[in-house]
Amino acid sequence: MSTEVVDGVLAALADPTRRRLLDLLAAHGQATATTLAAGLPVSRQAVVKHLTVLDAAGLVSAVKAGREVRYAVRPEALDATARWMAALAAEWDRRLAKIKRFAEES
Repeated sequence: MSTEVVDGVLAALADPTRRRLLDLLAAHGQATATTLAAGLPVSRQAVVKHLTVLDAAGLVSAVKAGREVRYAVRPEALDATARWMAALAAEWDRRLAKIKRFAEES
C-alpha cells in the first residue's frame, strides 16, 4: 500500500467532523449531504466540503441519483490504513519484547 493512501486517510480523519460523518454513514448506509448536515452543527456546504476530502482520501464514494448525490463508506482505504497501523504496532511490540528480554537477562 502506498504511503500516499495512508497519509490521505490519516489527514482526512484528523478532523472530528469528518470522523462523525464516517460514523453516520457507517450507521445509516447511504445518505445525502442534506441528511447528514441535519445531525451536525455545521452547514450543508461545510458537510459537502468535508465529504469531498473524505472522497479524495478514498473513504467515501459519491453516486449521483437524479438531483441528489448519495454518499457511502468505502472501507478499502481504511482497511489498508488499519493493516499499516497493525504492522507498525507489531514492530513496536517486537522491539519492546527485545528490550524486556535484555533487561531481564542483565
